[in-house]
Amino acid sequence: MKQVILSAIKREKTGKEYCKKLRKQGLIPAIVYGPRFQPLPIAVKANELESILIKHKGETILFTLQLNNGELTKVQALLKEYQTHPITDKIIHIDFLAVHEKETISIDVPLEFVGKPVGISKGGILEILLHELTVECLPSAIPDKISVDISNLDIGDVLHVKNIKVPEGIKILDDPEETVLTIVAEAKEEAEKEVEETPETPSE
Repeated sequence: MKQVILSAIKREKTGKEYCKKLRKQGLIPAIVYGPRFQPLPIAVKANELESILIKHKGETILFTLQLNNGELTKVQALLKEYQTHPITDKIIHIDFLAVHEKETISIDVPLEFVGKPVGISKGGILEILLHELTVECLPSAIPDKISVDISNLDIGDVLHVKNIKVPEGIKILDDPEETVLTIVAEAKEEAEKEVEETPETPSE
């Protein structure tokens, strides 16, 4: 997990018109909220945030929001979600989730499948049903991704949540019996065989 500092200012006003003015100034309206944290309206520099997201694309980022409105205040937060403009696709609003260094949080972490299953070499098809896991851990222990070696999987094999190993200090919250992926037999050959065996219908 990457930790970065992002400068921010506290918003003194709210409302659509005020937010429009901020965007014209190159700022993105945002809100910081979380357990035992009073919702805080802020704004961040659009170019600074976009640069961070591009540099750390696909990685989990722990932001240290550095607010300077008379008194310097720091808040650790995760980017929970954001809204984009329907035409320009630019970010127009952000929700940050405030976290506490010594308190666990639940978060979705992407799965990374490593290796080529032996079943693929035999004509099998890889069917992925789950692309991420929900885990619980301290903010500092949040992984960018969870790597899973699938090279030994053969046709008919099924990988369940319970089969995935994670580092100490991380707890998986998903159902242990839920299917993550499976290697199924190639259906193409059977389909072609059926076509070959189907008698042709004479045209009228």
